[in-house]
Amino acid sequence: MKKLILLFILITIFGLSACTETAPKTRAVYMLLDTSGTYTEELKKAQTIINYLLGNLANGDSLAVARIDSGSFSEKDILHKVTFDSRPSRANEQKRAFKRKVDEFVASVKSASHTDISGGLLQATEFLNETGASEKFVLIFSDMEEDLKKGHVRDFSIPLVGIKVVALNVTKLRMDIVDPREYLNRLDMWEKKVLDGGGKWTVLNDLERLENLLKV
Repeated sequence: MKKLILLFILITIFGLSACTETAPKTRAVYMLLDTSGTYTEELKKAQTIINYLLGNLANGDSLAVARIDSGSFSEKDILHKVTFDSRPSRANEQKRAFKRKVDEFVASVKSASHTDISGGLLQATEFLNETGASEKFVLIFSDMEEDLKKGHVRDFSIPLVGIKVVALNVTKLRMDIVDPREYLNRLDMWEKKVLDGGGKWTVLNDLERLENLLKV
């Protein structure tokens, strides 16, 4: 009888342990590339960041890279997207294919006439939420100057709860040199927009510190 009771206790303990096991944490990253004007000349730096992501994202993590153009709230602007396979050999194949896609894009990119950052952010939230990842990031490689096509409306709140938005390589424009307040005001405006949507905001201009990129 005592053996049966002991067996029952052990089964109960192991059963409870199985129930309390948490699913492995996964990360999802959506990177937006500014392709307006002369900013295309900065895209070599973006390749370095993407290579870093490919080297640091693990099996089960997701990555998408999209261009910011005249109207960025569209699937056609996504250059490539993937969730890395649980099998290491397959995941490595996916990463090599991803790098090829990005390299081909950078080699042939044409400048966009407008910059719809808000539309790109909205598209990013859809992708990230669909992945079901526990940690979600939007990386915006841009000077953060939004230039909308006539008639496009982006004056609305973007749902960014649970998402960290990182502005990367925010170069200074000519008007910023004349009046640095323009640069600071631009960053303040985007920070407010992200925080109002429930997200987290940070700026990372020192691309030598990419180890801080995916910290929540």
